[in-house]
Amino acid sequence: MPPRQKKPVDQVELFTASTAKEIQAILWKAADKLRGSMDAAQYKEFVLGLIFLKYISDAFDERREQLAKELADDGISEDRLAEFLEDQDEYTGHNVFWVPETARWSWIAANAKSKGVGLLLDEAMDVIMRANPSLTAVLPKIFNRDNVDQKRLAELVDLISDARFGGGSEDKPAQDVLGEVYEYFLGNFARAEGKRGGEFYTPSSVVRLIVEILEPYEGRVYDPACGSGGMFVQAGKFIEAHRGRGHKSDIAVYGQELNERTWRLAKMNLAIHGIDGDLSTRWGDTFDQDRHPDLKADFVMANPPFNIKDWSRNENDPRWKYGVPPGGNANYAWLQHILSKLGERGTGGVVLANGSMSSQQSGEGEIRRAMVEADQVACMIALPAQLFRTTGIPACLWFLAKDKGPQGPKRLADRRGEILFIDARSLGVMVDRTERDLPAADLAKIADTYHAWRGTKSAQEVGVAYADEAGFCASANLATVREQGYALTPGRYVGSVAAEYTDDASHTEKINRLTNELFDHFEKSAHLERVIRNQLERIDV
Repeated sequence: MPPRQKKPVDQVELFTASTAKEIQAILWKAADKLRGSMDAAQYKEFVLGLIFLKYISDAFDERREQLAKELADDGISEDRLAEFLEDQDEYTGHNVFWVPETARWSWIAANAKSKGVGLLLDEAMDVIMRANPSLTAVLPKIFNRDNVDQKRLAELVDLISDARFGGGSEDKPAQDVLGEVYEYFLGNFARAEGKRGGEFYTPSSVVRLIVEILEPYEGRVYDPACGSGGMFVQAGKFIEAHRGRGHKSDIAVYGQELNERTWRLAKMNLAIHGIDGDLSTRWGDTFDQDRHPDLKADFVMANPPFNIKDWSRNENDPRWKYGVPPGGNANYAWLQHILSKLGERGTGGVVLANGSMSSQQSGEGEIRRAMVEADQVACMIALPAQLFRTTGIPACLWFLAKDKGPQGPKRLADRRGEILFIDARSLGVMVDRTERDLPAADLAKIADTYHAWRGTKSAQEVGVAYADEAGFCASANLATVREQGYALTPGRYVGSVAAEYTDDASHTEKINRLTNELFDHFEKSAHLERVIRNQLERIDV
């Protein structure tokens, strides 16, 4: 290790933080440096790995400056100061990663040209992982390879050096600034990778909606297809917003991810946001090898891959309580896996393709019937089109509940034998020509409707009572669901809006309305066809 350069306390530099938007601009420019020489998946790993290294180095320096000031105020000698500044416990005790000297960004930037930037970065990742067990096997060591343009990599390091995650010019901790930057990059990389981007990224408004409905204030939170960890991060933000930063540890996080690279992204994402999650020591297939076999969760939040074929199907798996899922589609495998993970009063929110609500293929209709009759389905939400840039498949939300009763002291509304249907297809705003987003008002409208129906504490505090709203929401009993052949498409239950549409409605709004009405007619037509076929089959010829 090179000799330490001692500085008098009054010469220690204070970092000036960049705003999150400034850092985003700097780092996206950095990503462009490598974009021409590698594909999106590769440069995602490069840039996010470097961002993480830069962040933990800045956070380390920020803590170092604070410590130096504290010790200077105590009148400590310069020799003792140097000793204390290298005391690892003074950093890890404040939830700051220990960064060995040769992994600090200032040292890397100063020695990059003389020693080789790729080699320095790989060595830095290695020593950081050795010094911080929670990062074992997480950080990428991919910078000193023959196919890496070292000149461009050096330019990228120079650009990232302009970003400062420490200080707080926005009145935000470095952790929060980087968290915003990391999420911004995940979203942009998902767009760049197209369909593959959906493997690690769920649109933020969809994640917020699931979290706002489930309200995971405390307990065990599980995601069986956790991607880059967005559900956990949003759960942490929810707790901070409602109970303060110090309560983030009120939840225990458990997850599993199939893709090795995505698993690494998730581990870094949780570390950045100060979440101590159990994502297992390795990535793995949830169906083939459940990494949390004994877990009973209070909350499950998931966006599993839609309609996957050739999954690890075992007909004798005890998770298939309501029927064996077909080998050509894992949607009902995910639903039953999640139900198997819920505790006695657990609730879960799952994103799935719209077809899951009414499919009759390969026994899926029978599995859905069994789940409904067992009273495991609490709420179904039809989402607007174009929320998912990475797929054109229309999506919905399933909310599952092991107990829809009053639950003792919680005094919830007794919803046993009922299902809430919400048709949110007309909500949202277009952020560009191809992508829709759910603004805060729409998220609140949907979440408040669920809470009023369920009678949760948040609804009781504001005195909101549930009522059906034509064209938007309806509470249906099991007899009504049986009449619909156990199809769970909200459009069948909520009816149509009574008010007439005026001529000044935008062309896009009219198209969306007419499209939704057409889909409803298709659903009803398909249902009537099945009823007629069943009746004809009963006739003796």
